[in-house]
Amino acid sequence: MNTPKILSARPSADKKLNVKFSNGVEKAYDCKPLIEKYNAFKVLENEVFFQQVQVDAGGYGISWDDKVDLSEYELWMNAVEVVTA
Repeated sequence: MNTPKILSARPSADKKLNVKFSNGVEKAYDCKPLIEKYNAFKVLENEVFFQQVQVDAGGYGISWDDKVDLSEYELWMNAVEVVTA
């Protein structure tokens, strides 16, 4: 599968990310399950840190720092498409 690259990732309310992909699709990714299940993601509970998300070079993922990141595949497969009217 050819996963589309990430163009932007914006933090929103309730630990969700609004992610726009290179094919024009926008999806919402809920980070709460990661925070609850994996110690590495507990740092995302800090709102200031959560707001610092950045798209990695080339759109292959997003990251907050060298230790906390997500791939474009994870975001594409597990986010819910945002339907706009």
